[in-house]
Amino acid sequence: MSETNEGEPAPAFPLPRKCPYRLPAEYAELRTHAPVSKVTLPTGRQAWILTRYEDVRAALNDRRLSSDRGNPDYPMLAELAKSDRDSTLSLAGMDAPEHTRARAAVVGEFTLRRMEALRPRVQAIVDQCVDEMLAGPNPADLVRALSFPVPSLVISELLGVPYADHEFFEDRTSTMLSMTLPPLTRQKAFFDIQTYLDELVTGKEADPGDDLLGRQIVKARKKGTYDHDALVDLAFLLLTAGHDTTGNMISLGTLALLERPDLRARIVDDPAGTPAVVEELLRYFTITDIITARVATEDVTIGGRTIRAGEGVFALGGAANHDPEAFADPDEIDVERGARQHLAFGYGPHQCLGQSLARMELEIVYSTLLRRVPGLRLAGSVEDLSMKNDVAIFGLRELPVAW
Repeated sequence: MSETNEGEPAPAFPLPRKCPYRLPAEYAELRTHAPVSKVTLPTGRQAWILTRYEDVRAALNDRRLSSDRGNPDYPMLAELAKSDRDSTLSLAGMDAPEHTRARAAVVGEFTLRRMEALRPRVQAIVDQCVDEMLAGPNPADLVRALSFPVPSLVISELLGVPYADHEFFEDRTSTMLSMTLPPLTRQKAFFDIQTYLDELVTGKEADPGDDLLGRQIVKARKKGTYDHDALVDLAFLLLTAGHDTTGNMISLGTLALLERPDLRARIVDDPAGTPAVVEELLRYFTITDIITARVATEDVTIGGRTIRAGEGVFALGGAANHDPEAFADPDEIDVERGARQHLAFGYGPHQCLGQSLARMELEIVYSTLLRRVPGLRLAGSVEDLSMKNDVAIFGLRELPVAW
């Protein structure tokens, strides 16, 4: 059996959520008694987990902890087919200085000003999805009717990906992120998306359009720095991350709003207060809790413990966002706390590039849904909801609603 430094068995990780509203109960105990501790991954290997806000922030900003997924010591939550390591997933798998240059090349596409320019189009997309939901069966599954169609259509238009293919990339993304499916199944999903995007980028090279990928081609060619494979990797990252995270957050946030009349009233009565609700819901759920992994390239001391070179680390954003040293009464949804310093989008050099877009989508979805469907309610019980504990990004498989 795996052992910790203290001779105690290293518990299995990830720890499942047993309720959509609750992080694993073990986080609180670990944060108090063993904030930097070892766990055993599904692969059989060991890694460290960090559960305190201060330690998680320190780790995410420490360049001795590498994001390089090509490193053979990088901690994986599931076995990968060997060729899966051929791609670094662009920004997500790079370290400085390569990461700094690559991020600088695309960061202009995600400025607050550019995102605000997209607001009317995002509003139109949300209204269209709500129209179609109201015209369809009642009850409906909000996951299929709204949660995933909205961010999928938004990211498709932003990148210049045909939305008609959304079921293809949504299905492949879900398969790729699974922690339980066989490695070859996950590998096939990975390469299906990569091949699709390789062909898409090739087409855009011949005729760049006024979309993110087309603009990147034109800009890089002018600088003499164009790299086809790098753009395919970037498209892969933005497409898969751009719909899956926001889609899951729409479902969970809507569930909280349906269960909390005070939150609903706050958004309906004072739309200007919607951003504060969004920030608190992002902190509270932190759906990307277990994906912020690193590998030490040299010995690092965090929280009084030494992490040796070659050891893996999971900086648990969810545990950090529920640290009472950082947030009073962290297991309560409290819009008044002002949770802007939360780590739902990460921290440091790899902080989420598309966070302004995600915030805007969530604000528009929540406010529009509550305004247009005032009688919206959960069709069933929270206890019966199926949770995504077998994939790397937490969420709900379906959210039955009625009105």
